[in-house]
Amino acid sequence: MGGSIEIGGAPVVTLQGEPPAGQPGFVEAQILPGRGMMLLQARLRLPSGEVVDALAAPPLAEAARALSGGPDDFAGNQAFAFGGCLLAPYANRIRGQALPDAREIEAEIDGRRMRLPRNWGGKAPGAEQYSMHGLILDASVPFRQPEPGRLTGTLDAGDFGGRWPGRLALDFEWRLEAGALSVRITARNVGDEALPVGLGWHPYFALPSGRREQARLRLPAARRAEVNGYDEVLPTGVLSPTAGTPYDFHAAPSLGDLFLDDCFTGLARQEGKVVVEVLDPAAGVGLRLASESPHVKAVQVYAPPEKPFVVVEPQFNLADPFGDVWPASADTGMARLQPGSSLTYDCRVTAFAVGNPTSG
Repeated sequence: MGGSIEIGGAPVVTLQGEPPAGQPGFVEAQILPGRGMMLLQARLRLPSGEVVDALAAPPLAEAARALSGGPDDFAGNQAFAFGGCLLAPYANRIRGQALPDAREIEAEIDGRRMRLPRNWGGKAPGAEQYSMHGLILDASVPFRQPEPGRLTGTLDAGDFGGRWPGRLALDFEWRLEAGALSVRITARNVGDEALPVGLGWHPYFALPSGRREQARLRLPAARRAEVNGYDEVLPTGVLSPTAGTPYDFHAAPSLGDLFLDDCFTGLARQEGKVVVEVLDPAAGVGLRLASESPHVKAVQVYAPPEKPFVVVEPQFNLADPFGDVWPASADTGMARLQPGSSLTYDCRVTAFAVGNPTSG
């Protein structure tokens, strides 16, 4: 899959594996060490035996042009436009005071004033701009591929160029094994003071049928973070119950024409794992995401009705985790990592066959 194209000054690394005989699963994955170890594409064998792209992402040459640091790729933004980027040291949005002399905000991070890239925001005139999806979107990670189905790397991020309190090192591992695709990020505090950490993953799961209206989502979440609208998508500080609302996905309802750009919390766990499923009955396949990390407190879902994909983002923190919209007692999901300590984010994706109970 990778060829000779480099992205972010590093080669494209292809992982290979084989699902058990007669079962659906992943057969290849394309990783970009030059762009924060993001997953660009994965190939999925359907129950029918057909092999398809599992992610919404452009072809390699087009992706290389998008991920070239151009005007639309400020702070690595194109990394979260397709594929599956990794998020660190925070996921989602952080608000702050816009600085007039730079494309930055000044934000309070655990009581310290830090300058973060002002790389996203609402599109309406006068809409607030903020920092989005962490500081590794365009990072180059030294890597090793010790075997065909495994890729590792370590980023000595330090204080991210003065943008984050403390000093952090990040260890990455991708595995493609027996049809399952998994990612693990271990964050290590290599400094002498405690620091906040929020990790996540941002995969655009393609619907092989192309039929978004019949796709189903299973997400056992008790609460949804209300936002001020789907332009700025900023939290109001209110966590509303999902029960009895269109945002109750316990029973895997069809998405229909429901627009989603929402953060869910109060996650039920199955055998200690957060489990989310995206089902495409028309294609006869479902994907199951499972995370054992106790720090995963939120799942952001982005799914426009007119697009044939569902983005599912298991992550530590809610949007704007340090914001004053949240009560002082609220757990907004940022983990605190003591000097010399470490913690891990993980997510494992497996495929399974599903029936098509309805025609639409």
